[in-house]
Amino acid sequence: MAAAGAEAGGRAGQLKSSGLRHGWTTGACATAATKAAYTALLTGEFPDPVTITLPKGQQAAFALAAEQLTTESGVPAGAMAGVVKDAGDDPDVTHGALIRATVRPGGPGTGVVFRAGTGVGTVTKAGLPLAVGEPAINPVPRQMIRDAVAEAAAAHGGSGDVVVEISVDHGEEIARSTWNPRLGILGGLSILGTTGIVVPYSCSAWIDSIRRGVDVARAAGRTHVAGCTGSTSEKVAVAVHGLPEDALLDMGDFAGAVLKYLKRHPVPRLTIAGGFAKLSKLAHGHLDLHSARSQVDKGYLAELARRGGADEELAAAVAVANTGLEAVQLCRAAGVPLGDLVAEAARATALGVLLGSPVAVDVICIDRAGTVVGRAEPLGP
Repeated sequence: MAAAGAEAGGRAGQLKSSGLRHGWTTGACATAATKAAYTALLTGEFPDPVTITLPKGQQAAFALAAEQLTTESGVPAGAMAGVVKDAGDDPDVTHGALIRATVRPGGPGTGVVFRAGTGVGTVTKAGLPLAVGEPAINPVPRQMIRDAVAEAAAAHGGSGDVVVEISVDHGEEIARSTWNPRLGILGGLSILGTTGIVVPYSCSAWIDSIRRGVDVARAAGRTHVAGCTGSTSEKVAVAVHGLPEDALLDMGDFAGAVLKYLKRHPVPRLTIAGGFAKLSKLAHGHLDLHSARSQVDKGYLAELARRGGADEELAAAVAVANTGLEAVQLCRAAGVPLGDLVAEAARATALGVLLGSPVAVDVICIDRAGTVVGRAEPLGP
């Protein structure tokens, strides 16, 4: 039974308890700019503010920071709108960046065609969720933009056949502070986001919110909680285990914070769910999964692959893979269960931190699309 006055749990409860202000992803900003530009292309007028629908159904309004309508022979030929990214209280290198969308008519039946403008990168290596040569506009932002184009087309009699060029002022310079160059995303930033909302953290505030989440789950009598690295892994944990919102802990990069608090305040069952790359760091013994403080060790993945039956040719390919995702794809094609091996090693790290506390741990590794690529079944102390 829930304790009287227990606060809301889950990601929303954690954000509220942290006292930090959320922000918007580059994907949400690009979507808003696209909708404003396409609306102007169809009507001659820019909506300001412009409202979009986020992936979870929330409505969000954005003010325009730039707008320009181009005509040829008196007929609109292209429209550009710009939105300044507000990352809230998150220490995001793209905070304050001006994200522009230029929309032009496309050929009949072509739908939405994406282009990388100045400051947006292009994919040059395999192992990412986009093909080589594609603009670095990730799958969820692409769908958000398609939905916004369809909405504007339905409202104003458009065909929805457009070329959308996304650009970011000074994006190439900003990208030097990210992992993009190492990942083979050249020429600028990636347009990212799975929810449209940037969930901010400071280490102390977010770790405190994790502890509050555990407290709420225990007060509600939950016997099974899930520590998830983000919204996609949270959806998978819910789909696999049917957990209620107040059993979900948004651990982000702070796996150690979840494990150390559960050691002192145990819940009988913990599911750890996250992206393969992040959980490969946990498997290797890292408790802080942030890219600035720990990296995916391809040599370690190659050694795990060998334990799983990989020959030296495959192990060598894993050792030089562009990303963790590429490593797991190479192994999957060869029948080597690298995802399961990472999940099992991550479970071992977790149990080592829990040090005999009565908590059974299982692990779910996913790819960027939310497909399960590795599992480790529950194991107790």
